[in-house]
Amino acid sequence: MALMFTKTASIKKAVEFINNIDAAKFPRLLSRILQKLHLRDEHSFSEEEQEKLQVALGLEGNDLQLVLETTAFILEQAAYHIAKPTVLAQQLQTLGLEEDKVSVFVKAWTSSGKGVVENLRQRTLAPNQLEGVNWRLNLQMGQASQTKMKIPNAMFEMVVAGSDPDQKEKIRMEFSHDELFEFYNKLEAIQGQLDSMS
Repeated sequence: MALMFTKTASIKKAVEFINNIDAAKFPRLLSRILQKLHLRDEHSFSEEEQEKLQVALGLEGNDLQLVLETTAFILEQAAYHIAKPTVLAQQLQTLGLEEDKVSVFVKAWTSSGKGVVENLRQRTLAPNQLEGVNWRLNLQMGQASQTKMKIPNAMFEMVVAGSDPDQKEKIRMEFSHDELFEFYNKLEAIQGQLDSMS
């Protein structure tokens, strides 16, 4: 079983805070984070709500932020790995989460995990999206020092649109035969991973 989480200093610290959160309050916190997880620029809680949470959970501002970010990270990793509930439970136990918190995570993941994965699939990772590809092949037949040569290369022009659909950027790339073959193999690997996720 591959590890979904690395036990970094900040995760260890966050786990301590999560373990100390009242068992009755934690499910609501987790549920709210799950609802907003797929929204790119929106925080799970407004500033005013975070101030109330600090008081309710007995955490300082930075500590609360660490808890929120770590909880979201755990859920994003579970979505990325499309984790089965039993695997998620094992992974969370290796982090040092107490049994009651592990069970809340697993229960929330069991009921909402599929929807979270679907919502995250629809979210783009970058604000730019590929709109078109133009290409052409060239064959260099000679140069000043050499007259008989045949060096093929491929020219690509990627048309990329950002958040403003009227502003399009053109990215140009040139590949030798070997570079294009390597690029193709990487695309095949990515396609295989995408196919296995659907």
